[in-house]
Amino acid sequence: MELLRTELLSKVYGSGENQVTAVNSVSFSVEQGEFVAIVGSSGSGKSTLLHMLGGVDRPTSGCVLLEGEDIYKMNDDKLAVFRRRQVGLIYQFYNLIPVLNVEENMMLPCELDGKAPDKEFVRELAETLGLEKRLRHLPNQLSGGQQQRAAIGRALMNRPAVLLADEPTGNLDSKASDEIVALLKLSNRKYKQTTLMITHNMEIAKQADRVLVMEDGRLLDDRKGR
Repeated sequence: MELLRTELLSKVYGSGENQVTAVNSVSFSVEQGEFVAIVGSSGSGKSTLLHMLGGVDRPTSGCVLLEGEDIYKMNDDKLAVFRRRQVGLIYQFYNLIPVLNVEENMMLPCELDGKAPDKEFVRELAETLGLEKRLRHLPNQLSGGQQQRAAIGRALMNRPAVLLADEPTGNLDSKASDEIVALLKLSNRKYKQTTLMITHNMEIAKQADRVLVMEDGRLLDDRKGR
């Protein structure tokens, strides 16, 4: 079943001689439960594309449909609710709140949405992510890999429709990178979590179900992964 679709999605910055087309008429669809990697060199438009998929950056033209609804027909307030409830975002540099411990960071999306956290799900996620003994630790007491695990837990906490990971292994060594990709694959299988991951590493990308290749803002190829 189709979950996500883009139609002629474009993003243009600036005007006149300073105009830059970051994403140029990109169209593709993603099935429920798919794990998709988006690859491309720096400046290829992959991060801009991801931000538009997540409701972070409005497109210049085209549309993003999640479960058939054009998200950019929402006003800013509804779009903010959409981001909180339907999108899980994972960044390269973790973005954990330094004064909150792991458990508090993981529960933050629920707190921001005014919902009581599901403590049983927190424990389940912590066990799945190998953080059950780190829940009371602050971010500065964790390794980079452990911080990224906590960020994954936070992103999954609201059981989002789609998980978007922007270079999630870019700040990690090879061992920690392999572990993070394995955890993303595990969440994809265990929770049937639809996942789109940006990476510049083709070997990592090949572990996904599909690989989308971008260059100069355009989608050049759509191939099978593993």
